This record gives sequence, C-alpha cells and structure tokens, in this order.
Amino acid sequence: MARRRRRRRDGSPWAIVGIVGLLTLAAAAIGGFVILKSRTGKTPPLDADLCPATGAVSASAILLDLTDPISDITQVDLKRQFEATVSNIGIGGLIEVYAITNEEGKLKRTFRRCNPGTGAEADEWTQNRRKIQQRWEEAFSKPLKELSDSIGSDSESTTSPIMAGVQRIVIESFSDPKLNGGPKQLYVASDMLENTDAFSIYKSGADYEAFLKSPARDRFRTPLDGIDVKVWAFQRESTPGDRDLAEFWRQWVRANRGGFTGFERLTGIK
Repeated sequence: MARRRRRRRDGSPWAIVGIVGLLTLAAAAIGGFVILKSRTGKTPPLDADLCPATGAVSASAILLDLTDPISDITQVDLKRQFEATVSNIGIGGLIEVYAITNEEGKLKRTFRRCNPGTGAEADEWTQNRRKIQQRWEEAFSKPLKELSDSIGSDSESTTSPIMAGVQRIVIESFSDPKLNGGPKQLYVASDMLENTDAFSIYKSGADYEAFLKSPARDRFRTPLDGIDVKVWAFQRESTPGDRDLAEFWRQWVRANRGGFTGFERLTGIK
C-alpha cells in the first residue's frame, strides 16, 4: 500500500512578515524621496540680488532727501523708521535705498537686495541653515545696518528735486515686468520742499494750483499705478503749514494714480 505524502506548506508566517516589512520600507523610502523632492522644488534659485529668479514677491524703495541738514533727534527718528521698515521685508521681498543728489533726476543707489531669509527660516532637511544665516547676515542685514548708521551724513545742496527722484525710481525699478503683481511701497524721507527751476515750494508755497500751471506738472508726471507712497517729513522752521504740505503731496500722488498712505512728521526741527 502506497504511503500518503504530506502537503508542503507554501511558506512560513515569518517569510510573509519579512516580505511585508520589505514592502513597507520600500514604500517609506519612496515617500521620503517624494517629500524631499517636493520640498526642494519649493525653494526657487536666487539671482545676483538674492531675489527669486522668477521675480521679487514685493518691492519697497526708500528715497532719502538729505540735501539739507536735519537735527540729531530727526536722524534718530529716521533711523527708527528705516530699521522698522527693513525688518518688515519678507522673504523674497526687494528693498532698495536711494539718495537724492543735486542733479535733477540723478539718484545715488546705496542698496538693492532681496531678503534671502535667515537660517531659522530654512528647511532643515534640504538646506544648510548655517550657510543661509551667514548669507543673510553678510549680504542683507549687515549692509543695511551700516547704511542706517550713516543716515544724516550727506552734505547740503541748492536744489531738492523730489518729484524727479520719485519718477526715476518708478521708471527704472518699479516698472520691471518681474515685479508685476506684487505690492509696491515707496517711502520718501524729506522736508518735502520741492525746489527745482520748474517749480519751487519756497517761492510758490504748497500751492497745488500754482504747481498745475508750472512746467513741473508735465516734466514730473509719473505713473504711480499700484504703488503706495508714504512720507516721513522733516520739519524746518520755514516749512509751510503741515496740512497744506501734506495735502499738496496727497494731490500730486493721487493725480498720478498712486496710493497715498500717510504723511508722518518726524520729531525735531532744523
């Protein structure tokens, strides 16, 4: 009589557990790779100004009119305003700083960079936090601090072409197609006493009707569409009434289709 053979089992439970474990590890590895890949893709390359290659997410410019001296306490207040503004520039936001010169329409640009982000804001899995912090300090934070410390050291000038300075920034910087769509803010630090051969507040006062009849109306026409303008006003003993001067500049900004976000008088008087 033939002996009956035992059936062989297809596999032990431990083999099945091993296969499931390997599949789980493979799935975890693939998932981790996908996550790292997606994180890496969220960090765009930066250009020479540390701005995203696709364009800055916002643009801010500070125009300093130090063509006449300001008091010590005004310098302190201006530095406070300057540093507070810089601290609010988000990652990928552009900040530019300009100084008005004696020559109409010719500005001195002292800074142009985007905020590249600090090490604390970097991704610990895909970025080198130490190098990113070093880049932020050396290329963004330190130069701006040095610039803030130097505010008030400019010399006197015989003219104060404020409108021409605003016009130059708008045409040469804010009109960059890469900046379209993002918020734009212009800060003007000045006594706001426009003084050129085309129009002078020293001669006409803060009279907007007189300005409209002057050559300055067309010479300094500026497309301020989508740009918010805020004034940090220095006080002079010869300054016209605050309301008159603020209203003059409010009318000029709005006539050029810009947003007028404030006329803030700084402390001190010269």
